[in-house]
Amino acid sequence: MSENRIYLEGRGAIVTGGASGIGFSIVKRLSNSGANVCILDLDQEAIDIAVDKINSPAVSALKCDVSDVDSVKNAVKLSKKKLISIDIVVNNAGISGPNTTSWEYPIESWQEVISINLTGTFLVSRAVIPIMLKAGYGRIVNIASVAGKDGNPKAPAYSASKAGVIGLTKVLGKELAETNIMVNCVTPAAVKTAIFEQMTQEHINFMLSKIPMKRFGATTEVAALVAWLCSEECSFSTGGVFDLSGGRSTY
Repeated sequence: MSENRIYLEGRGAIVTGGASGIGFSIVKRLSNSGANVCILDLDQEAIDIAVDKINSPAVSALKCDVSDVDSVKNAVKLSKKKLISIDIVVNNAGISGPNTTSWEYPIESWQEVISINLTGTFLVSRAVIPIMLKAGYGRIVNIASVAGKDGNPKAPAYSASKAGVIGLTKVLGKELAETNIMVNCVTPAAVKTAIFEQMTQEHINFMLSKIPMKRFGATTEVAALVAWLCSEECSFSTGGVFDLSGGRSTY
């Protein structure tokens, strides 16, 4: 499939969790469209592999724990030095957590999933929005999930965290509606990435059974929508929730 080129020339972009999976495809798509991209990721080995694979002066990386406020502050500060401007932020970093019923779900797993998926999105957004306000421009795209709309059984923390990301997106969209900062989120159905390794086969089969297209999404399909949401052409959509569900979402 040919790739349409979204115009992002000269824009500075941060992609959290950008060293693998959906994030990696987003990094490639944004850099191919002319953006200078800084990957923020916790996995140094994955960072090194990602940067080597892309092999472009437009792509750099920093180690960052999105659930830690000081790590985020430092990473955003260093990213701004690398990028000159922070025009685009894609909050993609996330984990699935274990698959078990809510009453059997480990407390420590709940806290970890919420802190990375939801608190991480909040902390990064909180750190970059003042920069965008000063510049008078910004695009923030949060990677949520159809699980945040439907609620997947045996995935309470993941579903709750992604519902929180949707809610936060709507709040930020309203708060920033009179600025030139657009905040939107995408809600993919299951996209086959390494995150599947954290899930049981039973849960994977359940997710596939809910998709009318009878296939999982591709990371490049998510990246295509995200690229447009990161562009100047996205100028009247904010606080929006964009489905990528293979027909699963019907509302």
